[in-house]
Formats: sequence, C-alpha cells, structure tokens
Amino acid sequence: MIVPCIDLMDGKVVQLVQGREKALEGDSPEEMLRRFAAFSQIQVIDLDAAKGQGANDALVEMLASKAVTRVGGGVRSVARAKTLVAQGAFRVIVGTAAFGADGPNIPFLESLGSAVGRDRLILALDSKDGHIVVKGWQEATRFTAEEVIHQLEPWCAGFLCTYVDKEGMMQGTDLDWFRRLRAATTLEITAAGGITTIEDIRALDDLRIHSAVGMAIYTGRLNLTELSTMPVIGA
Repeated sequence: MIVPCIDLMDGKVVQLVQGREKALEGDSPEEMLRRFAAFSQIQVIDLDAAKGQGANDALVEMLASKAVTRVGGGVRSVARAKTLVAQGAFRVIVGTAAFGADGPNIPFLESLGSAVGRDRLILALDSKDGHIVVKGWQEATRFTAEEVIHQLEPWCAGFLCTYVDKEGMMQGTDLDWFRRLRAATTLEITAAGGITTIEDIRALDDLRIHSAVGMAIYTGRLNLTELSTMPVIGA
C-alpha cells in the first residue's frame, strides 16, 4: 500500500528535511485531499503538535472527517487519541508517549488500547543515528527500533518506521534497516524517510512493507497517477 502524506505546520501543508528545515509548502489541505482521493489511506501529521509548539486541530479534524486517515503528532494522552477517533481518524499514530526512560511505556499503552482499541493504534519507531527519536525528532532515546519492536506488538496494529537520517533528502532509504525490522515483527510496517523512486516502493513491497511518501510526491519526482494505479501487495 502507498500512503501519501499531509504534514501540517502553521496551518499549512509542508515538507521538512529531517524534521527541521522547511523545504517547501504544498497546496491547501483541501486540494491535497482532492489530489490524494485515489489512495485508500492518507497519513496526516501535525508537526506543531509533535514539537509541542501549538497545534492544527481544526485542519486535522477536517481531514479526518473527509478521508480514511492515520493521524499523528502530539498524541500524548488517552484523551487526545479518543478525540481523534471521534473526529474520524481510522488509526492514531503514537510516538513520544509510547516510551519512557527505560523503554516502552506499557501502562500508557495499556490504557490507550483499552480506550480506543489496539486495532486503532500505530506506534511510531522513528530512528536517527541508530536510535529512536521522540518529541518531533528533537530528542534521542537510548534504545533502537530493533530492540523494542517485538515488545510493542501486543499494544498496536502496526508500526510507522521512519528512517529520519534520509527524511526529505530524496536519496533513497535504508532497505537493510527495514529488512531487520521486517524480520523482527509479524505486524504491519509502514516505511517512511527517503522513499524517492518506484524502485524503492517495489523493494519495500517485496518485504511486505507499506510506503508512506511525502517529498517525492510534492516535488514531482513520483507521479501521483502512476502511484495510484501501481499494483502493490504490502503487508
């Protein structure tokens, strides 16, 4: 499955490089919804909420009500997850709050699963320099995705795994890392970070991994019509 991305900052659709530098602004959220209408799911990330620097609640609610969305960014409480589901989010992406100083935050994940259902949850394992990063990729933890992915299986429907080192750089992704992750879990994996070509998507599909695609779409490197009709198997 190919999942196009809508990342929100300051009320606009944007694409960042490695979560820091804004590389471009896209069309309006409504126009991006129209352009992505042929895809079965859309990924929506509130970057302001992820960084703890505000939120784009009205836009998130609008997008979740009009498309099959997986929504993330700043989901650090059970109440927030419940609100997103009530607004129409198909799945909720949880990153920072899923981890504590010593590893997975199991009490929080248990509460989250009880409130919205395990099948609604995607856990974000975003990695930079080999370690999981949180708080909008601004802080590094001391553990790796490979170490914790199996421990997290009981608490989610799947994982969003972003290779931050290549995010937004249009240089391809790290297929070896995704092979290791695929070997470590039987749950759904969605890859992000550096996916640039049809060949990248096919290689991930061969591993039974979905592709979340942003920069390559917004820059025109990947053609939306071709992507929307591309036969993929996925996980």
